Amino acid sequence: MASYTPLDEIPKIHAELRETFRSGITKPIAWRRHQLHQLARLAQENADEIADCLYKDLGRPKQESIFADICTTIELSLLAASKLEEWTTHGEPPVQPWQQSWKPRVEKHPKGVGLIIAPWNFPVSTALQPVYGAIAAGCCAAIKPSELTPHSAAFLAKTIPKYLEPSAYKVILGAVPEITKALELKWDHIFYTGNGRVGRIVSAAAAKHLTPVTLELGGKSPVLVDSTADLDLTAKRVLWGKVVNAGQICVAPDYILAEKDVVPQLVNALKKHGQDFYPNGALTSDSFGKIVSDAHFKRLTELLQRTKGKVVFGGQSDEKTRGIEPTVVVVEEGDVLLEDEIFGPILPVLAVESVDAALHYLKDRDYPLVLYGFSNSDANKQKILDATTSGAVAFGDTIQHLSIHGAPFGGVGESGHGSQSLQYTFDAFSYMRPVVDIPFQDEQFFGARYPPYTEKSLEFFSALLKIPIPE
Repeated sequence: MASYTPLDEIPKIHAELRETFRSGITKPIAWRRHQLHQLARLAQENADEIADCLYKDLGRPKQESIFADICTTIELSLLAASKLEEWTTHGEPPVQPWQQSWKPRVEKHPKGVGLIIAPWNFPVSTALQPVYGAIAAGCCAAIKPSELTPHSAAFLAKTIPKYLEPSAYKVILGAVPEITKALELKWDHIFYTGNGRVGRIVSAAAAKHLTPVTLELGGKSPVLVDSTADLDLTAKRVLWGKVVNAGQICVAPDYILAEKDVVPQLVNALKKHGQDFYPNGALTSDSFGKIVSDAHFKRLTELLQRTKGKVVFGGQSDEKTRGIEPTVVVVEEGDVLLEDEIFGPILPVLAVESVDAALHYLKDRDYPLVLYGFSNSDANKQKILDATTSGAVAFGDTIQHLSIHGAPFGGVGESGHGSQSLQYTFDAFSYMRPVVDIPFQDEQFFGARYPPYTEKSLEFFSALLKIPIPE
């Protein structure tokens, strides 16, 4: 396992990245494209090693690692490389006819040196996906992987310098002392993926330097199920969203609000599909992951001990392997499982009188990263859209909205701010710079602005005071 980065090395890393950025080598489009191709090549050529690291860190099935961490990185890096000219093209703002000669444009420039702080649940893709945005924008970056996934972190520290320009992209290994030291420094953008508690620490540190921050957080993403839904397919799709990475994903369905008349049938369908997914039990299945650490295992098993709900499926665990079965629990309002984000394979089901009752339940709660709805009623879907606030809304399936790479992915309120995915990630590491070139010959338009002011010049600038304003 790789050693943590010495604390006195972190300012040196920061200084070298800033010197590299100031040299200008990251700005040419050809250079950016090459680095993006290298990032895709890193994921492609090391797919087996990445999958092995994820298995050691998370017990992650190889298929999940291939589609969630490896292929996503390849696809987005290649797409970004193909879009560079489009993203970096200067915009032309609308102007008055007398301003046409100014050659006005809005240029997109790199912010500078970024700090990328990745979480443990998808430790490779969440570290590398912001990197493609930084590269595409022409930025340098330091990447801080999670210490809870040491094999993946060591892989990134070893491999990134072999593929990307080592003076422009560096890895910082460590835990709280190392990231605390990094946050003392002035970065040009910080991209943090994780939980709200640490997000507040990152924001406070960034505020000291007025550093802009992208916060990709999480929260309790609810699932609304009405009586018009296809309950069998709903159960299958919701349960799949809950078992990917053993529920350790920010867009996992956290809990279900179902109209009470359909709860028995929905619960039976969840049980059926759970047995179909894992006919010999999830704890020994090669298709189901493990909990990342002893602390998180203890947190989840204590939730199961404290709930007053009825466990209708699963519930078994194995401390030695940190395995917890997919577990469906029928609960009453106020249950412990409805308090904080679960971030594990436990799925509470709460019966509500109606869709309106479900929306009332959500009204005073934190805005989720995504809200899932299962209904065949267009009226109910519109009602959900009109009455809620969330980072995203997905009807009819879970997690799959992430595959629409041209749409922004991000939260609102407690679930974060800022967006990512393709151009949105590029935009996060860029700033807009208006440029004008006003000819000396246009002096004829500016006579009224100069002192001494006169009644005539005042009348010229007061024209808008006399225009009628519509009621």
